[in-house]
Amino acid sequence: METLKLISEEIQDVEYITEQKDNGKKNYKIKGIFMQADIKNRNGRVYPMEVLQKEVRRYNKEQIKENRAFGELGHPEGPTINLERASHMITALYPDGKNFIGEAKILSTPMGKIVENLMEDGAKLGVSSRGMGSLNQKNGANYVRNDFYLATAADIVADPSAPNAFVEGIMEGKDWVWNNGSLVEAELVRMKSRIERRTRSKHAKEDALEFAKFLKLL
Repeated sequence: METLKLISEEIQDVEYITEQKDNGKKNYKIKGIFMQADIKNRNGRVYPMEVLQKEVRRYNKEQIKENRAFGELGHPEGPTINLERASHMITALYPDGKNFIGEAKILSTPMGKIVENLMEDGAKLGVSSRGMGSLNQKNGANYVRNDFYLATAADIVADPSAPNAFVEGIMEGKDWVWNNGSLVEAELVRMKSRIERRTRSKHAKEDALEFAKFLKLL
């Protein structure tokens, strides 16, 4: 069973965009570098360009074009998107040299309203990508392998300069595996497997006893 790590990378600078609508309401957006390729980041990881290109193509096709590319406010602890905490929807993600530029629309959800208020009050916000993958250590860096899966191109964070130990303690402390098309904690899968083995063993013993009783009747 190959396990994957939950990995996140933070970018500090995003541009705020506010658009005035005809009815007087405002549309809030963010734009900036969401991901970077072929660069050793401060977490000591490198995302090869071919790995990001492949996964960004999938993300654009399956998530952005289907209006399903959501992000959350804060540092989620798992790979799945919790819609109750969704604050924005990523509307674009495209390459620009070694960078991947992203754009996101702030949603009119409770978490989205918090982001709008923070933007209005001049808070400095950053973005944090969240994905699953395994790592290959070489040349003093951890290279993200071809099994990388992008959960979201950007969560919005208020502390993009948080210490690495804080981020890794929350985001990378667990192993994850694909199970029937969903990402689940590896320990849960192992536990389920152990229970199933015990159940099969118990049934086998019961079948053997029943067969022994049958033989005595002959």
